Amino acid sequence: MSIVVVGSVFYDTIETPHGRAERQLGGSATHFALAASFFAPVRMVAAVGDDFGADALAVHRARGVDLEGVQRRAGTTGRWTGRYHEDMNVRDTLDLDLGVFADFQPELPPSYRTAEYLFLGNIDPTLQENVLEQLARPAVVAADTMNHWIDNARPALEKLLRRVQILLINDEEARLLSGEHNLVRAARRILGMGPSSVLIKRGEYGVIHFSGDSVFAVPAFPLEDVFDPTGAGDAFAGGFLGSLARAGALGERNVRQAIVYGSVMGSFIVEDFGFERLSRLEAEDVERRYRQFLALTEVA
Repeated sequence: MSIVVVGSVFYDTIETPHGRAERQLGGSATHFALAASFFAPVRMVAAVGDDFGADALAVHRARGVDLEGVQRRAGTTGRWTGRYHEDMNVRDTLDLDLGVFADFQPELPPSYRTAEYLFLGNIDPTLQENVLEQLARPAVVAADTMNHWIDNARPALEKLLRRVQILLINDEEARLLSGEHNLVRAARRILGMGPSSVLIKRGEYGVIHFSGDSVFAVPAFPLEDVFDPTGAGDAFAGGFLGSLARAGALGERNVRQAIVYGSVMGSFIVEDFGFERLSRLEAEDVERRYRQFLALTEVA
């Protein structure tokens, strides 16, 4: 089953304790699409400027990502500059220029509108709902959000959540959205807003999934070095939804397997700057780490 992803494509300049990368291709759609492409066909919707390199998405094209929905517009591609602290859970935004993303109005090509799976990347919830309206009958709708939309577009976000099956957010966002500090109570409050599943991402502490009376938690894959956390959440979402699309059903076993695959893809992307590590991956690398991940929690 195919996945439509709507999100951002940016040029990132990133500084971490391990070094610095200039004008690295980033953005939620960029990372999600590449990670998801290991599992299912992906169709990408985003906006780029006339400064965007003709071959900038060559890796995505090579992995079969459909780029018909990437709109080239007059202006500059969005740019973000960030610096990570020694504790790479903490980062500072040094510069942000939205470029053509500032007035992005996503429009899906006709061939995208029958897609079964939809991932609404971190954009204005009004635009997220506009995209949802353009699909004929999606089987699964997953969405991401952030503090800015929770604070400044809550009515539109709450309206959207009534139409979303899966919400992916981090622990800080879950607390802000729910008004609850305890993550279990926060998840229950968010489930009451509409989604049937809530995935709370906790960085180096892993992921917790809440659905009905079910709770499932996985740790983060242990790594000796984390070079760049940028895009880890989007790569997780790509692996997660890609695995679900490949399975073709939302059963509990499939969801739990998808969470592990999402964690696998998130663990790969942090091993280098931007999506460089994902660009070198082979399918067998993914399956090998998936088996290693399962072995982490196996009880002999």
